[in-house]
Amino acid sequence: MKKWVITLCLCLVPFAARAEMLSLEDISHAKDALQFEEPAQHAEPLSSSDISPAREEMIDRIISLASDLYDQAGGRPQRAQYSGDIYVCKNFTVHLFRETCDDFRMAEYPDVPLIIPNNQKKADCAPYVYGIQWQNVPAQEGNPFYEAASFRYNNDLSMEENRENAREFLKQVQRGDYFQMAADYYYGVGAHSLVFIDDYNPDTDSVRWTDSNMKGKSVNGERYAYVQYDAEKEIDWFVDAFCHKKYGATLYRLRDDIVYANES
Repeated sequence: MKKWVITLCLCLVPFAARAEMLSLEDISHAKDALQFEEPAQHAEPLSSSDISPAREEMIDRIISLASDLYDQAGGRPQRAQYSGDIYVCKNFTVHLFRETCDDFRMAEYPDVPLIIPNNQKKADCAPYVYGIQWQNVPAQEGNPFYEAASFRYNNDLSMEENRENAREFLKQVQRGDYFQMAADYYYGVGAHSLVFIDDYNPDTDSVRWTDSNMKGKSVNGERYAYVQYDAEKEIDWFVDAFCHKKYGATLYRLRDDIVYANES
C-alpha cells in the first residue's frame, strides 16, 4: 500500500489520535462534527455460561500481545507517523486483532475468516463527529464484534444527566472490549481506539486498558507514540473526555460464539 506522510500540520492537534491505514481524507474528516441527539444505549453483559473457551483465549492472546509490545517498547516512543505504522492508535488495536484472529472463527460462519472494521467515514458519521464508531460490517462478512453499548451526547438533557448516562455506559466495560471514542481531552482532540484489559471495577470506579498514541511527541518532525499497558483511570476521566456536544463513544465486544478455526 502506498504510504502517505501525515505531517504535523495535518493533525488535529499534536496529540490527536488517528485511525488505521489513514488517508489524508480521513484526517480532514476528524475535525468536522454535526449534532447527534440519540440517548445512551445499553446491552446486557454475557453470562459466564455463554462465553466459549476459544473466545476467552482470543482475548487472552490480544491482551498478551499488547503486553509484549509494551515490554518491547521499553518506555521509548515508537513511530506513529505513517499510515502503516502499527503504533498509530487504531493501527495498534487492529494489529492486536489481526495477529490473533487467524486461529478463530464464528460458529455461525465457520468458513469466514475474521476481520475488524475500519472507522466509519465522515459522510456516514453524520450527524455526529468522525471517530465515534466503526463501519457497520455484517457478521457474515467476518466481523465478530457487536455493539455492546454506546453513548451519544443528548442535547435534550442537562450536562449532569449526560454525564450520568456516560458513567452508566462505562460501567458496562468488560475485559476484551474494544473502545472507540471521539473526544476533546487533555491529550488532544479527535478519534481514539483502545482495548480494555479488565472489567469495570466498582470498588475503585475505574477501568484498565492498553493502547498506543494517546500520548506522544514529535521527533525530527515526525509523530512518535507511547504504548500503554495496564493504564488505569477512574471512569470520570473518560466522561470528561467524550461527554461533550457532538461527541461520544462505542463499546465493541466479541460475539460469544467464537470457536477455534480447526474445530469449526
